[in-house]
Amino acid sequence: MDTKSLLRLLVETESPSHDKAAVDRVGAIVAEESRKLGAKVEIVPNKETGNHVIARFGARGEGNMGKPILLVCHMDTVFPLGTIEKFPYREAEGKIMGPGVSDMKASIAISLGAIEEAYENGTTRPVTLLCTSDEEIGSVTSRELIQTLAKESELVLVMEPALIDGSLKTWRKGGGGFHVKVRGRAAHAGGDHEKGRNAIEEMAHQVIAIQKMTDYSKKTTLNVGVIRGGTVPNVVPEFAEVEVDVRVLQPEEWDRVEGMMKNLKPVLEGTSIEVTGGLNRGPMPFDDKMQSTFGKAKTMAAEIGVDLKAGGTGGMSDANIVAPLGISVLDGLGAIGEGYHSEREYIFAGSLAQRVKLISTLLKNW
Repeated sequence: MDTKSLLRLLVETESPSHDKAAVDRVGAIVAEESRKLGAKVEIVPNKETGNHVIARFGARGEGNMGKPILLVCHMDTVFPLGTIEKFPYREAEGKIMGPGVSDMKASIAISLGAIEEAYENGTTRPVTLLCTSDEEIGSVTSRELIQTLAKESELVLVMEPALIDGSLKTWRKGGGGFHVKVRGRAAHAGGDHEKGRNAIEEMAHQVIAIQKMTDYSKKTTLNVGVIRGGTVPNVVPEFAEVEVDVRVLQPEEWDRVEGMMKNLKPVLEGTSIEVTGGLNRGPMPFDDKMQSTFGKAKTMAAEIGVDLKAGGTGGMSDANIVAPLGISVLDGLGAIGEGYHSEREYIFAGSLAQRVKLISTLLKNW
C-alpha cells in the first residue's frame, strides 16, 4: 500500500479519543502495516482509551548501529464519529482534506513510508514506532510508555504536523489547567436576597484576578475558558465553577502561576474557594540541546535539498514529555498544512513524499 492510500484508509477510519473501539481499529491497521514491513508488534492494552501500539524494526545489514530512533505518533483525533460524512476525505488543488488528516493520520503514513524507504536504502540502526491512543486528551496512559521508550533511544522524532512553512517545532509552551469551584449560600432572590452569598459574584472577582496573572512579556497566558453556575434567575446561586487553561514558556513561570492559583482567597464574606489541577506538560525550550539537535538535522536535510527551518508554538505535544529527559528530540516532522482541529484541516499533498524522504534520511544518517 502506498503512502496516500494508507492515509485515506486511516482518515476514513475515524478515531475520537474517548471511543476505545474506534481508536483500536486504527491500531489494528498500524499493527498490520508494521508487520508487513517486518516489525515485531506489541499491543499495550488499555481499559478505557485505545490500546497503544509499539512496532520494533530490528537493525539490518552488518552490525547494530546502537540505540534505536523512536518515532512517536498518536492515533486519536478530536473529531467525533460521523464527521467523515460531512467532512469527507478528498483531494483537490494540491491539498488533501479530511478529519485528522494533518493531526495526525498523515504522520502515521509518513512514518511507515519513511521506515520502509530507509531500510530499502541501507539503514542498519533499529527503529521503534510508537502509536499512542490518548495524546489529544493529555497522554495520561501513554506518558510513562513514551518516557520509557525515549530513554532507550538515541533520538526521538515526534511526528506532529509541521508549521505552515514547513518549519519544525523547536520550542513549545508547556502548561496545564485548574478547576476553580466557589461555594456561597442559596437564597430567594426577591424575599431573602440579603441572606444569600452569590457564588457567581465571587467567581467574577476570581476570574478577573486569574486573567491578570497573564504576563505577555514572559509569554505566560491564563485563559478562563469555561464557566458554569447558578440554576434559575430567582435564586441566589450557591455554586459556580470555572476551568482555566495555563501556558508557560519559562519553567519558573509555572511555579509563580501555581502558587498564585493555589492561594486564591475569597473576596465576599461567607464564600469559599477550592482549586484543583496542575501541570500536564512542562515547556520545551529552544535550549542548547535543542539547538544542537536541530543543527544536525538541518545539515542532513540540506544534503537532500531541504532548507529546514526552526519554529515554535504555544501548543503542547508529546515532545514536551521527552524534552525534560535530556534526550535529543525533534518535533513537527509530519505533513505540512493547517486548520487542524477544525473542518478546514488539510495538508499539501506534495508534503507526504517530501517528509518521507526527510525522515528516511534522518533514520539512515543519524
